[in-house]
Amino acid sequence: MTKPTLYQALAEAFVAEGVDTQFALMGDGNMHWSTALAALDVQTIHVRHEHCAVAAAMSYHLATGKIGAASVTCGPGFTQVMTALPAAVRARIPLVVFAGEAPINAKFYNQYIDQAPFAVATGAHYIAAHSLPRIMEYVREAFHVARLERRPVILGVPYDLQKTAYDSKTKYATSASVLPDVGRPMPDPALVAKVVERIKAAKRPIVLAGRGVTRSDAKAAVVAMADRCGALLATTLPVRGLFHDHPYSLGITGGYGSSLSREMFGQADLVIAVGASMSYYTADGGHLYSDAFVVQIDEAPRGLKDGMMAAQIFLRADARVTCEAITKALGDAAPTANIRTPDLARRIATEPADTEPFQIAPGVLDPRKVVEELDAAIPKDWDIVSGSGHQAYFLAHMRGRSAERFLTIREFGAIGNGLSYALGVAAARRQGRSGKIVLIEGDGGLLMHIQELETLKRHGLRMLICTMNDGAFGSEIHKLRADGVDDSGAIFGRPDFAGIARGFGHRGGTVTAHGRIPAMFDAFAAQGESEVWDIHISDQVTAPSMRKTISRGHGKM
Repeated sequence: MTKPTLYQALAEAFVAEGVDTQFALMGDGNMHWSTALAALDVQTIHVRHEHCAVAAAMSYHLATGKIGAASVTCGPGFTQVMTALPAAVRARIPLVVFAGEAPINAKFYNQYIDQAPFAVATGAHYIAAHSLPRIMEYVREAFHVARLERRPVILGVPYDLQKTAYDSKTKYATSASVLPDVGRPMPDPALVAKVVERIKAAKRPIVLAGRGVTRSDAKAAVVAMADRCGALLATTLPVRGLFHDHPYSLGITGGYGSSLSREMFGQADLVIAVGASMSYYTADGGHLYSDAFVVQIDEAPRGLKDGMMAAQIFLRADARVTCEAITKALGDAAPTANIRTPDLARRIATEPADTEPFQIAPGVLDPRKVVEELDAAIPKDWDIVSGSGHQAYFLAHMRGRSAERFLTIREFGAIGNGLSYALGVAAARRQGRSGKIVLIEGDGGLLMHIQELETLKRHGLRMLICTMNDGAFGSEIHKLRADGVDDSGAIFGRPDFAGIARGFGHRGGTVTAHGRIPAMFDAFAAQGESEVWDIHISDQVTAPSMRKTISRGHGKM
């Protein structure tokens, strides 16, 4: 009788931890484990680049709330994920990455490298699982740290150790069994009273929500508090659309805020940040609400964030119970705020995010109008996945779309992740060829991992990929031009993305005129293949976020 192997036991432990999907690129160091995990009916997406495995696991977590699981081999397989890991760390995304290690008993192995320092440099947690008697403790620790600290963990297991016999008589105890249940952290009543006094005196309050609101299931409590004190609502970029159906929601704030959002924050006398870290971009480098008193409600507030003072009052507590406590303490007295008006509600509903005029050459399109057409054509219950780069500003202002159906990860400022993120969402939705996913990405970002079009085809997944093609690296050309420097090194021409798509077995189309998108979308939705649209946009239209960066001196931000 064949004895069970360690890699089989490790796969069973991952399933016990709730892993139902893995994103993998096989090599010597992980191929036995990954195969064993797939044999346990775990959905397995075999990608074409290790970076994409981790990036897809990130978006899978955001789409499902489950810990993302990725797998890469040792040495060069692991070093390929060095851009994805810091993005997950900064976005506080819990992942467990099973990474093979070189055999510990090999005299020589040309893929050997000390992997732990690479992981630690990104802010991730590394566990070198080298002791057979403690092996299940390592697995439990990996999931415990991922859950508790909300960050990626790499479990490094030597290749030869994985193949040893392992027949434990003890049932695996999951990380849930050691996860402390501390309830929701309650706010200090004295601090709640101070905030209430500030609210009662405020004329122009704004409530700003971040990702902590969704993690605490606090949306209803936040809206109730804002309504009670007569405040406007706004969100950070990661949860844009959270209040999409509220008449007094300004949408995104910070660097990506609309002109109206910036105007209202400039008038605010009180900002209550709920579940938002108050990052540099949220505060727009300190330029957004310089005259407002700021209150921060967060489970881990920091006085200084990205070199700036985050707030004047800090409530270290759960978002939901704190908002409920503030609403209760306000009582039944009428709010003194006067910032909500019928005229403002009209402006919120009708004003475009940006109206700056630009000269548009024939044959290329204004990206703002393109996004308007996409917004009108794509049903509101479809998932929108945002790429990065200059073009990402425009689609961030699509209207009437909930935060649950709009995914963006921008914390590390890396381009090239959009297709991987969309792949993770596709795996999460499990819709196959009936997939309702739209990726909007720049040409430079899409080309970075264009090989994943093959992954889509092989796994029978469908999505629409809208390539905002300005024939260049958009951020770089606008900055170079502003400095009076030759921009030709950032201009590459417009590749034939429709032809590239067909080469991978997908459908492709080119858009060079306004008005074509509705019919093209209907045709796409009626069939079951992925499709890439090559949308030729002008390289003259500069996003407001870029214009502000340039005006302040983009080297200084």
